[in-house]
Amino acid sequence: MALDKLDRKILQLLQKDATMPVAEIGRKVGLSTTPCWRRIQKMEEEGVIKRRVAVLDPEKVNAGVTVFVAVKTNEHNDAWLRKFAAVVEDFTEVVEFYRMSGDVDYLLRVVVPSIQAYDVFYKKLISRIALSDVSSSFAMEQIKYTTALPLEFAVVGD
Repeated sequence: MALDKLDRKILQLLQKDATMPVAEIGRKVGLSTTPCWRRIQKMEEEGVIKRRVAVLDPEKVNAGVTVFVAVKTNEHNDAWLRKFAAVVEDFTEVVEFYRMSGDVDYLLRVVVPSIQAYDVFYKKLISRIALSDVSSSFAMEQIKYTTALPLEFAVVGD
């Protein structure tokens, strides 16, 4: 889907506040409510907008410790990857999961209330799947965090 400048403006607004009324979005981008709503609907249908969510404060929901977990494995086959993905899917503590290039095979971002809670998570993880090496790094401070994607790279039509 080619996005024009109005679509990008709409997306910028929705990334900041998905609860903003369509009429207000339309006013801010120079459209009436109906054409603005149609654009949003089309971007949802095309999968540009995957879902609308609430962003929570980790401290207020007792998930204030962020751990980056680098995983190495000697298993490099589809069956093992499917099993590992299924295991990771079961852990609500894992909020991001990536297959990597370079020295690390997989990277997980895990959120927990404490180092002790991470230890419990770690023991459960290694009891369910064989890993060659697991290295954990605890975030000391979050300096930047956003769920907003940069839109200057979006394909622009018209």
